[in-house]
Amino acid sequence: MNALKAEIVELIRQEGPIGIGRYMALALGHPRHGYYMTRDPFGQEGDFTTAPEISQMFGELIGLWAAHLWQAMGTPSRLRLIELGPGRGTLMADMLRATRIVPGFREAVSVHLVETNPVLRERQAAALKGIDPVWHDNVGDALSGPVIVVANEFLDALPLDQFVMTPEGWRARLVGLDADGGLAFGLAAAREETLHIAGPAGATFEQPSLALDIVRQIASHVAAEGGAALFIDYGSARSGFGDTLQAMKRHGFVDPLAEPGEADLTVHVDFERMGQAALKAGAALHGPASQRDFLLALGLAQRAQALSLKAAPDQQAAISAAFDRLTEEGETGMGDLFKVFALSHPGLPPLPGFDLHRLPEQG
Repeated sequence: MNALKAEIVELIRQEGPIGIGRYMALALGHPRHGYYMTRDPFGQEGDFTTAPEISQMFGELIGLWAAHLWQAMGTPSRLRLIELGPGRGTLMADMLRATRIVPGFREAVSVHLVETNPVLRERQAAALKGIDPVWHDNVGDALSGPVIVVANEFLDALPLDQFVMTPEGWRARLVGLDADGGLAFGLAAAREETLHIAGPAGATFEQPSLALDIVRQIASHVAAEGGAALFIDYGSARSGFGDTLQAMKRHGFVDPLAEPGEADLTVHVDFERMGQAALKAGAALHGPASQRDFLLALGLAQRAQALSLKAAPDQQAAISAAFDRLTEEGETGMGDLFKVFALSHPGLPPLPGFDLHRLPEQG
């Protein structure tokens, strides 16, 4: 039993079973043993690989998307370019490199990163050497004035609570102890009186309160101060029921309770509810679109072709493989599983990627 699991077991012995959200928060963000506080989880040597690590094309297109938006905003002289959960800094580095072709953009933006992992902050500093990014521990501290926010695989890592429909009504799903003293899932003894939604017997309802709060906060800010936010994550375009909690270690799925702090815990994003929250906060909503449709609308195929013209045969094969992976169709393919939605100031025109608007091609 690792140190964090022993600590959680003792906590449950002292206080009783804990909610799924609290368990996720401890497993991911415990100050000494939390998954996101102690390691670099990305790449072949880590537990999972994200789109920016698959190909530079992903970040380049997102960068040009941001620069086009800055132009649509009237080229403000000061703009915060904010990334939530910036990983190794790969996405931001690719974004900034691509935007060198846009006059005035680099001079107008200051880079702000919302990151709590000290290991990843060091990686980000190295990737963005000479940029002088500003780090923040939370989203609220990063928001000031006109902003463009980018969040790739950020919402999926935020803790949420789960409820199960029983004959007595909704009951909270908890983490407690089994007969052998190990961690086990169970249900609260009392029904949940605050949920007033209908659901079939046995259904699991997920309540992503933290994610909704962050989307509302950003939507309210861009509606008042100007700008937009782009969210890319995996999940469903329509709300529904289901237990989407999963754990990943070494690129494979594992038991979410087996090794807290040693495996990544994620949930699927409910894009419909996120969009509703953004609209209620006063922002305009764009999407969701599939990652495949979004990237192709931005010119991914043309960018891959341009890179291949200058590449050696082995590099051409790598570019083709990256293109296929980013746009792969099917229920488990990144191109369909991952969705993209944006929220913006209501006065802005339709955003690239959602209205089939292509970005200018790079050299």
